[in-house]
Amino acid sequence: MTIKTLASRGVPNRAIARQLEVTEGTVRYHRRRLAEQAVDGRSRQPHRAQPLHEAIALWIGRHGARNLAALHEWLLSEHGYAGSLRSIQRYVGTHWPPPPKRARRRVETPPGAQAQVDWATFPGIRLGGEIRTLQAFHLLLSHSRHGAVVWMYQQDMLSWLEAHNLAFERLGGIPAVLRVDNVKTAVARGAGSWGVLNATYQRYALSVRFHVDPCTPYSPQHKGKVERAVRSQRQGEDPTAREWDSLQALQHRTDELMLKRARRCTCPATGTSVWEAWQAERRHLGELPELPRPFDTVATRQVGTDALVSFEGRQYSVPFRWLGRQVEVRGCAGEIEVVAEGQVVARHARHTDQRLLIDPGHYEGPATATVLPPTPLGRMGRQLQQLAAMPVEHRPLDLYAALAEVAR
Repeated sequence: MTIKTLASRGVPNRAIARQLEVTEGTVRYHRRRLAEQAVDGRSRQPHRAQPLHEAIALWIGRHGARNLAALHEWLLSEHGYAGSLRSIQRYVGTHWPPPPKRARRRVETPPGAQAQVDWATFPGIRLGGEIRTLQAFHLLLSHSRHGAVVWMYQQDMLSWLEAHNLAFERLGGIPAVLRVDNVKTAVARGAGSWGVLNATYQRYALSVRFHVDPCTPYSPQHKGKVERAVRSQRQGEDPTAREWDSLQALQHRTDELMLKRARRCTCPATGTSVWEAWQAERRHLGELPELPRPFDTVATRQVGTDALVSFEGRQYSVPFRWLGRQVEVRGCAGEIEVVAEGQVVARHARHTDQRLLIDPGHYEGPATATVLPPTPLGRMGRQLQQLAAMPVEHRPLDLYAALAEVAR
């Protein structure tokens, strides 16, 4: 079939042979048989499944001819069939008509309702004197067809969330639904509507206020708009054709190309330019909040009586007024953030050698309706803090004497 197709396009025998890694005589032989309409002798051999025709007909009458893998399993277990699945497919295709095709519904999403997300990998980009493999994050508004492309070094969780933040800023708002692929940064287990969302991504979506809609597996047409955008990027200006001083330079050029494309292309849903459709759609996007810092781990903790929460084998202080309440602890790049009621109430360094990180300011302040402040530091505590704040060589002797006096 490959020889037939290439020959119909006028490809010479020598080029066909080179492409298929066969001799030119082999190509001439098959072309001659095609011209003579010769019949392959194997087509005259009886099908291996012929003796089970009645059993196959009974099964197809009950279940239809869509799932031939299930038919093959049934023949193996119930009739001791020794043939392959391919033999069943050939036999059914020869003796039964193909199953009816299901029409696909085309739906145009309203403004602000949905955006589609995908990654594209670009190897061999010369960046700052090095050859790197970069990841292009695409986020495309389904209505106006305007999108953002954000370049990242990796596809890990921190990059995934950072790319979302930067894409939302470029689009000027938050769509109601994001249709995503079943990558592990989005779907932890399973796929599609029965998949279990990654807990970190789910918390991010709740913070930013959008719904995650994973695609049905092996169905790229379910997010065909962003798939087309990825293909257009690959067919457009080649990022490997020149050397870039930095990732920021590549990002700046990509932003320029996206805006030029928006002014040049027509939005099918409105008939205006993509740029004009995007300007109209921005009024329907969710308000752009203060976007959270990217985090790769999230956990819910209850604040203890000592105003501490545990996270990653360490304890971190939070303002005492949150005592006994549930807070969210996020592991960011180099820091942890403690979030309560949608606000960051504490920050600490992450992955330190210390196992206990305390901010003294978290124990100060007025009482609340339900929580009293800790007992103020006594004289000993104040003197110890004063002593610890001084360099050793600058500590006066009278301070040690005062400390000894307090100890009595």
